[in-house]
Amino acid sequence: MKKNEHLQLWLEAWDPNPESPLPREYRAYFHCFNSGQYYEAHDVLEHLWLRCTDSNRSFYQGLIQLAGAFVHFRKHADAPTHPTHSRRLGPGQRLLDLASGRLRSYGASHLEVNIEMVLKLCVLWKERATLGSPLQTYPAPQLILLQ
Repeated sequence: MKKNEHLQLWLEAWDPNPESPLPREYRAYFHCFNSGQYYEAHDVLEHLWLRCTDSNRSFYQGLIQLAGAFVHFRKHADAPTHPTHSRRLGPGQRLLDLASGRLRSYGASHLEVNIEMVLKLCVLWKERATLGSPLQTYPAPQLILLQ
């Protein structure tokens, strides 16, 4: 089974609120992110982003970059002395900058997300990563939909 087919089956089985006007992949992103499944959050939203042709494309990409930053932070936390994973804090910080740049253009809120809070989260976690492995020291962040 191909990755997209597997993902589609998971989405269909997962969806706790099929009546929501928000795309299923988008809602699943928040579920995965808040569960600490950053790679999966990245993957599930990428599934939507690849098909997106409207003004939300860059917004989705910013959220994908946010999850990507935490993929790096998780790998560092899990293997801080590994030859590759020990160097993941810098790339994670750069992804936070990229995410902020994309998300900033969407104003104070967009698609039920408080953008201002996400931008503050990016600044905070970038700063925390300068001090060491943030996911070893601090509780994982949570992203909240405003619905």
